[in-house]
Amino acid sequence: MLGRTLREVSAALKQGQVTPTELCKNCLSLIKKTKYLNAYITVSEEVALKQAEESEKRYKQGQSLGDLDGIPVAVKDNFSTTGIETTCASNMLKGYVPPYNATVVQKLLDQGALLMGKTNLDEFAMGSGSTDGVFGPVRNPWTYSKQYRERSRQDAGDDSHWLITGGSSGGSAAAVAAFTCFAALGSDTGGSTRNPAAHCGIVGFKPSYGLVSRHGLIPLVNSMDVPGILTRCVDDTAIVLGILAGHDPKDSTTVRDPVQPASIPGGMDVSRLCIGIPKEYLVPELSSEVRSLWSQAADLFESEGAKVIEVSLPHTCYSIVCYHVLCTSEVASNMARFDGLQYGHRSGVDVSTEAMYATTRQEGFNDVVRGRILSGNFFLLKENYENYFVKAQKVRRLIVKDFVDVFESGVDVLLTPTTLTEAVPYLEFIKEDNRTRSAQDDIFTQAVNMAGLPAVSVPVALSNQGLPIGLQLIGRAFCDQQLLTVAKWFEKQVQFPVIQLQGLMDDGSLVLENGKLTSASLTQR
Repeated sequence: MLGRTLREVSAALKQGQVTPTELCKNCLSLIKKTKYLNAYITVSEEVALKQAEESEKRYKQGQSLGDLDGIPVAVKDNFSTTGIETTCASNMLKGYVPPYNATVVQKLLDQGALLMGKTNLDEFAMGSGSTDGVFGPVRNPWTYSKQYRERSRQDAGDDSHWLITGGSSGGSAAAVAAFTCFAALGSDTGGSTRNPAAHCGIVGFKPSYGLVSRHGLIPLVNSMDVPGILTRCVDDTAIVLGILAGHDPKDSTTVRDPVQPASIPGGMDVSRLCIGIPKEYLVPELSSEVRSLWSQAADLFESEGAKVIEVSLPHTCYSIVCYHVLCTSEVASNMARFDGLQYGHRSGVDVSTEAMYATTRQEGFNDVVRGRILSGNFFLLKENYENYFVKAQKVRRLIVKDFVDVFESGVDVLLTPTTLTEAVPYLEFIKEDNRTRSAQDDIFTQAVNMAGLPAVSVPVALSNQGLPIGLQLIGRAFCDQQLLTVAKWFEKQVQFPVIQLQGLMDDGSLVLENGKLTSASLTQR
């Protein structure tokens, strides 16, 4: 049952083939069996079981709340959750229990979803590997897959070369990929949902800025943060988006009355599409395998009658630097609230208020967070403001205009890589500093956040080493439905193979009728 799609499980619940409590207990059992992944910071077992009981009563009375009623979900630990610790994987917020739910969390709960727990991340979502949180790094489930073990000739007993998930929503991605929940919330500031989705072989969606409320998402970069959705198929993403999208009076950036369906059409006329291939994204660092799959995907669209053209986003070369200046500047402002006076960690130093404040931040933040705060404050200094922050804002407008010009030229969707390579071993990943890693891993994703556009990463194939590779589709602002419709068609064509977590399959945790996962019909082209 755990390998089925969200819609299939919802139907099974309505037909009485499984109960919410059985489903919840199966997921909780799998969370314990995959604890080595470190995907969860907090497992809300009692809460989930209580929610499952309430869901079960509704089903017995024929009063189901909808497609999410009784469905296990997980939430990244930078979304506020009533009565459940919210840490942002930081010493600064250890022990902090919010008095309210983030709007997106509340919307899931209002639909009867079961909250399995809070997932791991880079501290305050600052990173691209999910390796820098105080609770330790997240491990990619594909490290332990049959596909990777066989192709890379890794010894099943050798645990020293485990792979990163990507970040910063790596815990949410690992939770979904390992079948411990059917959907998870991430946050996306520069690719933090799409990056781990690509590395973990699942779908990662970043909605248009303003489509989904940010209220209760502990802010990193207010002008770019968007709640993201991670699922195992595009249709599941559409279902969750249909629930989350909408105006929120608590978030002034949300638009009014967005039209979002609960599902997307199964068929579409691909021949009417114009697919743009940004020439600036063909960078030297791009692996040959990703480059080849990108080309094959373009050929696939063209073979079905779509018009595929090369387009230019001329200011792409400036986007990483621009993103860094704007990101760190907003980080410096947002992190100022963590001063040890109102909530969160407070140093025992009592020599003076200034000393307590400084020591609190030294003890509460890691090197990555402190570094971004220092950089941001430098850019915001009176003598630097015009030369850095203001110029970066102007460049951002040029980047936005690049996308507008391309879409106004008739392009419907842009097709790009999501990441430079497949997931890399942790020991290799940590050889680079955080800033360098983020610049490399977010190269194809961060411009979308600056432009406020919707984007989705879809897994397309396994690399020669048996690891997932994802490609990104970018759409016009608030054309999220069209983007997901294209993504669903694309997903159906590539038929990405399901992960084979041999240990779990051997003990029956993921076995369905005929001994196969429902999604096992997805086979590599």
